[in-house]
Amino acid sequence: MKKFLLLSLVALFGAFVVRAEVSRADLVDRIETCEAILEEFQSRRDTAIPAAVLRQAKAIVIVNQFKAGLLIGVKDGYGVIMVKNEQGRWSLPVLINAGEASLGLQVGASAIESVYVITDVNTPRLLFKQRFNIGVDAKAIIGPKAAETERYSAEILRTPMLLYTKSAGVFAGATVKAGHLSRNDKGNFLLYNTKYTMPELLYSDWVQPPAEVQPLMALVQRLAP
Repeated sequence: MKKFLLLSLVALFGAFVVRAEVSRADLVDRIETCEAILEEFQSRRDTAIPAAVLRQAKAIVIVNQFKAGLLIGVKDGYGVIMVKNEQGRWSLPVLINAGEASLGLQVGASAIESVYVITDVNTPRLLFKQRFNIGVDAKAIIGPKAAETERYSAEILRTPMLLYTKSAGVFAGATVKAGHLSRNDKGNFLLYNTKYTMPELLYSDWVQPPAEVQPLMALVQRLAP
C-alpha cells in the first residue's frame, strides 16, 4: 500500500516538473496536437460537431488530457482557447492548462480528447481569474453530434458550454462536470515571445500570429466562420 501511494505521488510530482520545463518546440507540438484533435473530431460523423452548433460558437476550447493513477487518479493536460471577435474573425490560439485530481482506486491510463463549444461572450472571460471549473462556474452539457438526426433544441444551443468527447455512453443534453481549466501565461510568453497575457492575446490584434499557429487558426475559421 505504501509503495502504491509513493508511486502515485511521484507521478503527480513528475507531471508538475514536466509542465515547468517545456520548451517552445513542446508548445508548438501542443498547438499541432490540438489542431489534429479538432480535425479528427470533424472527420467522423459520430464525433463531428454540427455546423448548426459551430455557427453559434463565440469561443472554442480544445483539450488533450492524460489520466493515470493507482490510489490517486490524476488527470493532467493542456489545451488552447480561441474566441471570435465581432467581425467574425478568430483569435490566436491561447495556451491553457487542463486538469483534475480525484481520490479513489483507479488503475490504468487513458487519453481524453475534448472540444468545448462556448456559445456566449462572457464564459471565456471566466478564465481571466486563473482557474475555471467546468460545470460549476458555467453550465456544461454534452453537445449533439452530426450523426444524430433529431432536431437540436433551442435550449441546447443556448447552453454556455457544449462538450464533445470520445467517451462512450454519453448522450446529448446530459449535464457534466469536467474538471478545470487554468491560464498558462508562462507558456504563452514563450510561444508568442511577448509579455501580453490571456486577455490581450484573445481580444486584441497586438501580436502577429507566428507560422506555427496559422494552420489551427485557418481550420477554426473554416469550420466556424
